[in-house]
Amino acid sequence: MSPKQPREAANLFAAAGMEQDAPHPLPDRLRPRSLADVVGQDHILGPDGALTRMLETRTLGSLVFWGPPGTGKTTVARLLADATELHFEQISAVFSGVADLKKAFDAARARRETGKGTLLFVDEVHRFNRAQQDSFLPVMEDGTVVLVGATTENPSFELNAALLSRARVLVFHSLDAAAVEKLFANAEKVEGRKLPLDAEARAALVRMADGDGRASLTLAEEVWRAARKGEVFNAEQLQEILQRRAPIYDKSADGHYNLISALHKSVRGSDPDAALYYLARMFDAGEDPLFLARRVVRMAVEDIGLADPQALVICNAAKDTYDFLGSPEGELAIAQAVIYLATAPKSNAAYTAFGAAMQAAKQGGSLLPPKHILNSPTKLMKSEGYGSGYRYDHDMPDAFSGQDYFPEALGRQTFYDPPDRGFEREIRKRLDYWARLRKERAGK
Repeated sequence: MSPKQPREAANLFAAAGMEQDAPHPLPDRLRPRSLADVVGQDHILGPDGALTRMLETRTLGSLVFWGPPGTGKTTVARLLADATELHFEQISAVFSGVADLKKAFDAARARRETGKGTLLFVDEVHRFNRAQQDSFLPVMEDGTVVLVGATTENPSFELNAALLSRARVLVFHSLDAAAVEKLFANAEKVEGRKLPLDAEARAALVRMADGDGRASLTLAEEVWRAARKGEVFNAEQLQEILQRRAPIYDKSADGHYNLISALHKSVRGSDPDAALYYLARMFDAGEDPLFLARRVVRMAVEDIGLADPQALVICNAAKDTYDFLGSPEGELAIAQAVIYLATAPKSNAAYTAFGAAMQAAKQGGSLLPPKHILNSPTKLMKSEGYGSGYRYDHDMPDAFSGQDYFPEALGRQTFYDPPDRGFEREIRKRLDYWARLRKERAGK
């Protein structure tokens, strides 16, 4: 060994020692060392959990982990590789391309020839395009790799059907309050000190974590950094110090669709309090108020309809008010419209009638309306019977002729069936009255 080699070896050992002694963030120091240490995912890691049952057979198929950030997807994948004695290989779809995938597959094939399997963990797997996702299929089928993909997006929408058919989807849940409290207790044990928070502030810190284990430990670390000796924070002080963690909300992702769905269904279910809560959640997360105003208008026509004709007027007025005032005053108009919709009588009769009419129009083809309701601007059209026999309703008793306006080949149809509630109760009376007159006059 040359004099230079001992120096290089010494430098390597020194660097390794410095890396070991370097400060590590609390989430890294508390990373679980075994699957039993993972908190908040008992439905897949508990005694009867899906992964527990797989590991009992010592076999592991390809998997897709679906869940919010900070719920342990990467950690569980790494621990699964250890438990099944597979080589753990990690790539991220954000930073990897076709060349990186080919390199990973070639390395897995070489490893397989020596008798060692590979667990290929792909973070943000939904970011790969369809062609890139298809490249996994051969190596999954021949056992070159056990694929474990992680995604925060709904796999049904973001992943190829072919890939999904070869992998089992496991859902990771946001951590509940008990799981976050367990993380705080572990952190206090490792740090050898309690979090400097009163009971109310501690509960507030749990809520700020928003079900994210990584975030909860990062927040705890920030609290310890901020506290002076002997200082204990209350909830108000905690909020000032941390400036509160923004809610997890991606306007193009599941969080967006989940909340707008919850808002819409709360309105439909006549629960103004729940509707206001979800509206506030979306405002708080930075949703575009005009998007919400447009959705509120849609609710008016879809779920209230003619049961309360004023609903559409009020929702359009709320949209115009926001246009005029902007935030935050204009948001109150949208909130007022939401309350109005939630407390209004509900009817989807117009929505259903329109759908049925559209279906009949598509199925019926280009049927000619009855000739008696067609204009006859030319002699030829008059000779063909256009306009013949038309009765002008205003000249008829009760301003109602009772004529049939449907194409003869289609026959009379009923699409609109208003319920006996709200303003549609009055509409129902009118329709029944006209139906009776039509029957009487058709019999003459």
